[in-house]
Amino acid sequence: MVVHRLGMDTSGLVVFARTNAALSRMNTLFRTRKVNRTYEALVCGSIEEKEGVIDMPLMRDYEFPPYMRVSTEEHQRALMGLNAEDVGKKILEKPKQSITKFSVIGKEDMGGSPVTRVSLTSISGRTHQLNVHCAAFGHPIVGDKVYGIDGEAAPNGGLDAGTSPTSASADVQKAIAAAAGDKSMCVHAKTISFEHPITGEKLSFDSKAPF
Repeated sequence: MVVHRLGMDTSGLVVFARTNAALSRMNTLFRTRKVNRTYEALVCGSIEEKEGVIDMPLMRDYEFPPYMRVSTEEHQRALMGLNAEDVGKKILEKPKQSITKFSVIGKEDMGGSPVTRVSLTSISGRTHQLNVHCAAFGHPIVGDKVYGIDGEAAPNGGLDAGTSPTSASADVQKAIAAAAGDKSMCVHAKTISFEHPITGEKLSFDSKAPF
């Protein structure tokens, strides 16, 4: 039985439970945030900071459903007067605090354009959080055809521009997208650690990124 989910284009580690008791206790560990996971990703552009925190609340995107976007006061005002029967209850949910930690692993090149290899930790675990936060930061994940350049969701995670002082320009993002072609999105669930739900043994697993 699958304990948790990965995004459709995300590779990496997944936990399966062999008994109902293990499944129930693993669900509790995830719900109480006692499972530590890190992701490895390639993002567009060159991030100059060695590490940092992206702290942006997320909301359902009323313009591009069923996707997510960064919540702002302007976007919240746009929901005033809307009826749940018309747009659905999820659209009208309150924004949720979302925090992503990142650290730079190294700088690379893709098709002549700069990309940055990063380690990402989702503190809050919201839907599409890593994708939206990276896009809003100005460094979308390479190969992200939803939240990346010319994707199906709102550009820049729903913001007017990326918040990073070294945000990747539209030209750089398009060049990287062309170089990536039809390759899978470059985000990988690299590590996971937790206490065994039955024995209490501390477990840790690592998987090398395929990109």
